Amino acid sequence: MTEPAAITPDDKDWTWVLERPCPECGFDAASVDVTATGDAVRANAASWIEVLGSDDVRERPDPETWSALEYSCHVRDVYSLFAMRLALMINELDPMFANWDQDETALAERYLEQDPATVADELQAASVIIADGFDAVSGDQWTRTGRRSDGASFTVDTFARYFLHDPVHHLADVRPR
Repeated sequence: MTEPAAITPDDKDWTWVLERPCPECGFDAASVDVTATGDAVRANAASWIEVLGSDDVRERPDPETWSALEYSCHVRDVYSLFAMRLALMINELDPMFANWDQDETALAERYLEQDPATVADELQAASVIIADGFDAVSGDQWTRTGRRSDGASFTVDTFARYFLHDPVHHLADVRPR
């Protein structure tokens, strides 16, 4: 397989989705019932499993846009990363999250070359961990905090809302409009 074309890195600060609906995918963080985050993750993961079964899963719509397989790998990794960050927020006092470069990860992990069936299994497993993690949050835990190195600060509540936007948005990216 030839090396995939480089994707222009996404350097946007997507935390704005906590303040207003996303015009690209329609996600509205204000309408999210954070106590149902686990259920939302499970439903989202089921949709990604369907995406990974498509015949054209490796095809990029254009050289600058990830394929459905690459987006699926990204969502799998987001599920895992956010599960780790959620655990930090629950178990530590205002933790600082390690930086993560999604574009560097996509290249290093060779997303486009991964086996869709394996990605489906891994995505499903990662979704269970993050969904169960959010299901276990209760009471004052929703107000626990965590931070990114860029200064963004979250409570578990805002973290859940911010997190859910990513897999929802990317599902809209891979589905025909």
